Amino acid sequence: MVFLSGGYMVKIYDNKPGLASGAITEIRKQIEELQQAKMLRGNLTAAEQLSLLSSHDDLQQALEGAFFVQECVFEDLEAKQTVFHEVEDLVTESVILSSSTSCLMPSNVFSRVQNRTRCIISHPVNPPYYVRLVELVPHPETLPAVMDAAYSLMTDVGQAPVRLRKEIDGFALNRVQYAIIAESWRLVQDGVISVKDIDLVMSEGLGMRYAFIGPIETMHLNAPEGMEDYLQRYSEGMKRVLNTFGPVPDFSGEPAARIIKEIGELIPAEQEHLTARRERRDQLLMGLAKLKE
Repeated sequence: MVFLSGGYMVKIYDNKPGLASGAITEIRKQIEELQQAKMLRGNLTAAEQLSLLSSHDDLQQALEGAFFVQECVFEDLEAKQTVFHEVEDLVTESVILSSSTSCLMPSNVFSRVQNRTRCIISHPVNPPYYVRLVELVPHPETLPAVMDAAYSLMTDVGQAPVRLRKEIDGFALNRVQYAIIAESWRLVQDGVISVKDIDLVMSEGLGMRYAFIGPIETMHLNAPEGMEDYLQRYSEGMKRVLNTFGPVPDFSGEPAARIIKEIGELIPAEQEHLTARRERRDQLLMGLAKLKE
């Protein structure tokens, strides 16, 4: 949907007949809801954006005229490698090949591509229409011009791209997210705090700041004279606390069963409850997106 807001023609392809047209039905519903909520991006109406969208069951037809190909299959390395191997033979050398993977290394995803200079990871965050970040992760052979083109495209459609200077397992977002998850899990596992309260530490504490400024700027602003002052005041305390962090959790066994039970009591795992909670999440993110504008 974000590409439509920039006025780009978007073609959707799926190797299972009918799935691409089904995706358009869902996109149509979401775009119309966004227009009603006055959250539709860009200068085009919902009808005008939808006129740019088409579905295809033939890959070659879908790729005709493309300058940027975004792969969005499930997180399976072999499946992604197969997609790019097939796509490369059907597009010209100038077409950028981009993957949505959230954690697979570019050097692995594009290993079967002959010309890897035009390959890049463009990892969006779910749901991308409200959470604008896109991580751009280069293959070791990616040309700077390809990174620049991807950055310009993502900016043009209203996303907030960040450039990673080299590939690293987990990229940036998931490495930060996993660090938070690991310590949150350890604190609950060790009986320090409940599931409900550790989530409140983020939603009513750190998350309030981090919705608008990041951890480095937070450090810079939290001491009277900025970052150098912050480090002089707090670096020893940070190191002391960090040295008490435990090993990486294995996310299984009795601690996992206990945490599953606790979160299940707060939000039952039945689909009706999970769907309602996801809808609540999206509505709150919509409100936050409006505020950030």
